[in-house]
Amino acid sequence: MKIYIKYMVSIRCKMFVENELSKLGLHCGSLKLGEVDVMGDITPYQFHQLKVAFEEVGLELLIDKKHILIEKIKGVIVEMFHHLEEPSLLTFSEFLQEKLHYDYNYMACIFSESVGISIEHYIIAHKIEYIKTLLSHDDMNLSEISYKLNYKNLPHLSSQFKQITGKTPSFYKALYERRQP
Repeated sequence: MKIYIKYMVSIRCKMFVENELSKLGLHCGSLKLGEVDVMGDITPYQFHQLKVAFEEVGLELLIDKKHILIEKIKGVIVEMFHHLEEPSLLTFSEFLQEKLHYDYNYMACIFSESVGISIEHYIIAHKIEYIKTLLSHDDMNLSEISYKLNYKNLPHLSSQFKQITGKTPSFYKALYERRQP
């Protein structure tokens, strides 16, 4: 049986979910961000216990198919940036279609209707937040970040970053460097 979990976006979340399932005597077949394949059936009591445990840490069990699709889309977007070693050669729309096996226009319509912004704007906002995180570490320079996040070039990254934040990536990098002891 598959269950879908909203806000499950990290390895720590996956470990928590696996631990909670284990406490209830349930076992995972596969465990992905936002999706768990539970071996066997879940009783109403176990489902309720999971729901309560998840809500205590900010996770939410999903039942509605549209919400499940939205969470899958968000999970794929997180995967695009955080879990791929090399940038995909596919466009975001192609990447989403390939991963989720839905028509991109359908996904885009459902997403914007439910979330209130387009998938493209959500991806851009997510990229900018991820860039801020990467800038706070000394591991990568702006060119490497630009390549990792599949920007056509560094000026495109800088322009989009400034458009969203009002500041340049260099400003953020300097700000983080000043905060370090």
